Amino acid sequence: MKYKALNVELFQHNRRRFTSELLPGTVAIFNSNDMMPRSGDTCFPFRQNTGLFWLSGIDQEESMLFLFPGCPKEKHEEVLFIKRTNEHIAVWDGHKYTKDEARVVSGIQKVYFLDEGEVVMRELINLSTGIYLNFNEHDKFITAVESCDQRYAKLIRSTYPGHTIYRSQPILKKLQTIKNTWEIATIQHSIDITQKAFDRVLKFVQPGVWEYEVEAEITHEFLRNRATGHAYNPIIASGKSACVLHYIENDKECKDGDLLLMDFGSEYANYAADLTRTIPVNGRFTDRQRAVYNAVLRTLKEARNMLVPGTLLEEYNKEVGLYMQSELLDLGLISKKDIEDQNPDWPAYKKYFMHGTSHHMGLDVHDLSHRYDPFRAGMIFTCEPGIYIPEEGIGVRLENDILVTDEGAIDLFSNIPIELEEIEELMNTIVLF
Repeated sequence: MKYKALNVELFQHNRRRFTSELLPGTVAIFNSNDMMPRSGDTCFPFRQNTGLFWLSGIDQEESMLFLFPGCPKEKHEEVLFIKRTNEHIAVWDGHKYTKDEARVVSGIQKVYFLDEGEVVMRELINLSTGIYLNFNEHDKFITAVESCDQRYAKLIRSTYPGHTIYRSQPILKKLQTIKNTWEIATIQHSIDITQKAFDRVLKFVQPGVWEYEVEAEITHEFLRNRATGHAYNPIIASGKSACVLHYIENDKECKDGDLLLMDFGSEYANYAADLTRTIPVNGRFTDRQRAVYNAVLRTLKEARNMLVPGTLLEEYNKEVGLYMQSELLDLGLISKKDIEDQNPDWPAYKKYFMHGTSHHMGLDVHDLSHRYDPFRAGMIFTCEPGIYIPEEGIGVRLENDILVTDEGAIDLFSNIPIELEEIEELMNTIVLF
C-alpha cells in the first residue's frame, strides 16, 4: 500500500462496537469487493469494501471476515480468510498478505487461507442462529452491477434456508457516522494532502492552461504524498462548465476572465477529503464575480454554524436555502414576486442553488448515513453551498469538511485559503526559486 499502516487499535475498537450490536448467537459475514473488469484481461484498481476495511484494515481482494461473539468454537469469535499466494501470483501480481501480516494489520489472530476455510465457514454458520449480511444500502444509489456480497447472499439463502438473515448496514450506519480519534486524524491527513495540491494549483493556474493540466498538478501532489489517489473523480470546471454539477470531462482551456471551479479531494488509507474552491483564472475577480463569491462564502459560514448536535438534515437544508434566498435577492437573481409565486416543493432559490448543502463523509466521500437521524458529535459533514448562473457563465461553489462537536462545529479546512482577498494575494505572489 502507498499509505502507512493505520493503528490496529482502530479496527479492534470498531469490531468491539459492531459486535456489541449483534443479536446473541449470530454471525456477521463480510466479503471483499470484486476486482472489476476494465477491458480485455485488465481490471480497474482495486478498492476495498468499506465495511470489511472498517472492521479489519485488510486491503486486499478475495478476503472474508466472520464475526461471531460468543462462538462455541474456541478462538473463533473473529476469523479472517485471505487469498493463498504462490510464486506465480507473486511474479505477476505482486506480494499478498501472509497470515502473520494479516494478523498484524487486523489484530485478528485466527487466520485461514480461503482454500482451507470452507469447512470452518460451514461449521461457524451451522453453530449460529442467524446471519448478518452486508449490502450497499445508500438509499439513492441504484446499480445494475451485482456485488460480491449480493452473490454471497444468494448462496447463503439457498444453502442455509433455515437461518434468519439480518442486515449489517443499519448497524454500520449507526456506528460509522461517528468518527473516533484515529479516523479524524486520518481524515485530517487526507485534508492536509489536499491542501498541498490546492497550494500547488494556485501557483499554476493562469490564462491558457487546460483543465486537464490542473488535474495533473493535483494528481501529482496526491501521489507524491502517498495518497491512493483521488477520493472521487475531480471536477475541474472553467467558465460555464462550472454550472454543470458533475462535470468531469476536464478538457477545456481556462480563459482570461473566467472562474475555475475545482472540486477534488485526496484519498489516504481509504479515507476521503472533499474540497471545493473557485478561483479567477487570471488571479483577479471581477466585481460581479466578487459579489457572487462572497454571497456563497457568507452562506457557507452561516451553514457551518448550523452543523451542531440535534439538527436534522432536511431542516438544515431548508434553513440554508432560506439564507441563500436572501443572497440571491441581493444579487438580483430572483425577485420577491418569484418567491411569492414559487412552488413550495421547488423554491425559487433552487434555480441557482439546486443541490443540498451537506453530506456525511469518511471512508466514502458520500459516507454511510441515515438521513433522518439527528446530527451527533463525531460526525463529519461537507459544507458546500453554490450559486450557478449559466446565462452569465458563472459558477461558484465553496466546500469545507466540518466536524460536529458538543462545543460547536470545527472546520477541518481552517488552514486552507478561502477568503477572496487571500486567494487573489496568493495567486499574484511571485515565487522565486
